[in-house]
Amino acid sequence: MKLVASGVQESLSGLDDNARFRTVVMPHIDEAYRLARWLTGNRTDAEDVVQDASLRAFRAIREFASGSPRSWLLSIVRNTAYSWLRKNRPATIFTVEDLEAVELENAKPGEPNDETPEAALIAKADAEQLRAAIAALPAPFRETLVLRDIEGLDYREIAEATEVPIGTVMSRLARARRRLIATIQKDR
Repeated sequence: MKLVASGVQESLSGLDDNARFRTVVMPHIDEAYRLARWLTGNRTDAEDVVQDASLRAFRAIREFASGSPRSWLLSIVRNTAYSWLRKNRPATIFTVEDLEAVELENAKPGEPNDETPEAALIAKADAEQLRAAIAALPAPFRETLVLRDIEGLDYREIAEATEVPIGTVMSRLARARRRLIATIQKDR
């Protein structure tokens, strides 16, 4: 990983664990909560996940040397959320198409700030309907969509946070957006 800013590593090296935690983790705690909220589906569970993730981040704070603190923390939150869900919720089974074939078909990187027809439709949708449609997405699609379109992470940061290749990130994002559009159009 590359340093976000060259002075980050130097400024962190002299700090105790508490100060380092405040510098690295706390600026991104709201984003951590929002991701946990989307992954768990409710406020109380999200708070539990963020608390567990914060404890994990604190224990590992000395291991954080460089890179994006936001990606690092969101990766911890994601892993904590899935561990928490496995422990506290029954498993649900869903099927998806062949991811590799879809990845190859949809691996057309674009400019993330370009207005797409999908983004325009999503922006016009009723907020509650949109929340429900996002919540109904399978977890891999939901987390990718939330990290990209709500939290604003770039493809590389999402790939780091979710520990999947960039092609998978692009595929999941495209498929999540297609499913959202289909759901929203069906409900209209």
